[in-house]
Amino acid sequence: MPGVSQKMLSVTLRSLARDGLVSRRVEPTVPPRVFHRLTALGLSPEAALAELRTWAEEHMAEIDRARTAADQEAGAADAADDAAAGQAGR
Repeated sequence: MPGVSQKMLSVTLRSLARDGLVSRRVEPTVPPRVFHRLTALGLSPEAALAELRTWAEEHMAEIDRARTAADQEAGAADAADDAAAGQAGR
């Protein structure tokens, strides 16, 4: 996975296995191969996550508009701060 270190991925997967959310199988090869699979417990939030995904997809345009407005407001505030700082330095 890009942006995730091998160590962090390994620690996270071991934690998920400990919690019963994934099963872990190690093949005794050189180097060892490790396989992970979601357990029934790990699959159980699937319906709730599907609802969340549907909600996000239905509201993405609204979220994008809010983000754009916030970015524009922040840009205007930054420009005002820069102008004030420039005048204070005179």
